[in-house]
Amino acid sequence: MLAVKYGTQEIQFSHIIDNALKHAYITVDFYEGVSLKSPTINEEIAKEAVYKKGKWILEKLKLVERLPQGKIITGSRLLYLGRRYYVDVIQDATIKKTTVKFNHSKFIIKVNPDLPEREPAITEALEKFSREKAIIKITPRIKKWTQTTGLTPTDIKFRKLDKRWGSCTKANEVIINFDAVKLPFTLIDYIVVHELVHIKHRDHSKDFYKEIAKFIPEWKVLDDKLCGMKL
Repeated sequence: MLAVKYGTQEIQFSHIIDNALKHAYITVDFYEGVSLKSPTINEEIAKEAVYKKGKWILEKLKLVERLPQGKIITGSRLLYLGRRYYVDVIQDATIKKTTVKFNHSKFIIKVNPDLPEREPAITEALEKFSREKAIIKITPRIKKWTQTTGLTPTDIKFRKLDKRWGSCTKANEVIINFDAVKLPFTLIDYIVVHELVHIKHRDHSKDFYKEIAKFIPEWKVLDDKLCGMKL
């Protein structure tokens, strides 16, 4: 996997060599991510080709993120901490239902072949994975931002939220959608600070956003990105 910096964002892409091609072309797909297909060219030229199409690629990535994920099969791509990882689905009669493991390069999903309903079992296992990882990965970010902002929640909870990335209750409990673990840390931090600031400002007033800007000056850019992400 190669990468090129475009503005403040990094575009990761795979480079597929096909000498039957006369020209290079780029595709952006929900599962495959960004792919550059070309005859034999060196890495520097490949990166330059992707950089030149950077604006178009980023716009396409926003669109495909809104597409429904569909069935999880071998070759699918799953989001985790802002990156898409390959999925390997394996039938395993020794397990009861479904297990999910991540080895830092791909997801390994084992499924009992005798399950009558495979998709719900995979969904349940993936949600369990996301909840567990959210607790591990996001809780330290909340503690860090609590110290930085001086705003302390009465409790921290991780739940499945249908239409929100997070919330702050009247009792000052911060609730984070465990699906946020799919996002890069820049967006996770924005979600956390957003909810912590609600301890001080209950509504989305000018003072609310001024408070956020003290800690995350680029909050507007991050907010726009979140609006374009599929919940």
